Amino acid sequence: MLKAPQIRFCRASDGVRIAYATTGRGPAMIEVSTWLNHLEFDWQSPVWRPRLVEMAKNYTMTRYDGRGCGLSDRTVEDLSFEANLRDLEAVADAAGFKRFILLGCCQGSGLAIAYAARHPERVSNLILYGAFARGRLKRNPSAQDLDEANIMLKLVELGCGRENPAFRQVYTTLFIPESTSEQFSWFSDLQRMSTSPENAVGLIRGFDAMDVSDLLPKMSCPTLVLHARNDGRVPFGEGRMIASTITGAEFVPLESRNHILLEHQPAWKQFFAEIARFIHGRGPGEGSAGMGFAEPTEREREVLELIARGLDNAEIASQLSVSAKTVRNHINSIFNKLGASNRAQAIVRAREAGMGRVPA
Repeated sequence: MLKAPQIRFCRASDGVRIAYATTGRGPAMIEVSTWLNHLEFDWQSPVWRPRLVEMAKNYTMTRYDGRGCGLSDRTVEDLSFEANLRDLEAVADAAGFKRFILLGCCQGSGLAIAYAARHPERVSNLILYGAFARGRLKRNPSAQDLDEANIMLKLVELGCGRENPAFRQVYTTLFIPESTSEQFSWFSDLQRMSTSPENAVGLIRGFDAMDVSDLLPKMSCPTLVLHARNDGRVPFGEGRMIASTITGAEFVPLESRNHILLEHQPAWKQFFAEIARFIHGRGPGEGSAGMGFAEPTEREREVLELIARGLDNAEIASQLSVSAKTVRNHINSIFNKLGASNRAQAIVRAREAGMGRVPA
């Protein structure tokens, strides 16, 4: 049974302590935080735990609690979009991944877009789900839209800190209308556990006013955009707009009313299958000949075999009759596919898969 990962802390550039944790094996992935997650309680939640377990089968995933939320510092003055982006930068550095897949869902999508635009050398693939590049106040809001935004803020302000779940249930209904009673109750309670009402309101205000749409044409990494067709929280058109503006982006509509997909829904399986296809052209759970990571090319397999035997780059280049630069390029690709941040980790992964045995 997969256990909750060990929680560590790093500091953002302004000194705020950010809690993060890494679990699983396979290609490296970082998921951008939202205010509705908590590194400790998510592993007990019937909403989040099945998703975390599924991800851990195929990816080395790092998650974190954003400032003001979960186990990160709760008392912070700056809850701005830029401050949250600096949190992501701090976690990416602390996780130790040279390159990684970046997953941004809902509120985390704008941060993922901004990070990928600012650090294109770090992001191998960008995955966006339930995404918006423009906050609700940046979508030419009508008077009714503005009223609704203010009402939702008031509901969060009044309901998040109370034992009585009545106010929180409105928010839960928007996120997971197709849920079991246990999932509904857990998500309602998570709103109270993940942060204070004041922080939640501050964060929502900041993301309602966010607009990173000008960055979309500048994106250079392979991008997959998935969006539930009847999402009650983020309009389907926002996901479609993002995918149509990023050059070469793929767009996958999912049949669901939920903003957060749940394991009993057909769209849940499609979500994981599409990500697996996008990252390494296979179905979920189908590892590379028992290796548990993305399929290497034949030449990468030869290089990895020699790494596992303890050869250095010069020795590998000599044995394969290639240049040292070519070897380095293969090794960078291998590290990305294994989710390894250094040579020692790659050797361990390869030997666990039965590689590196010197013939008798």
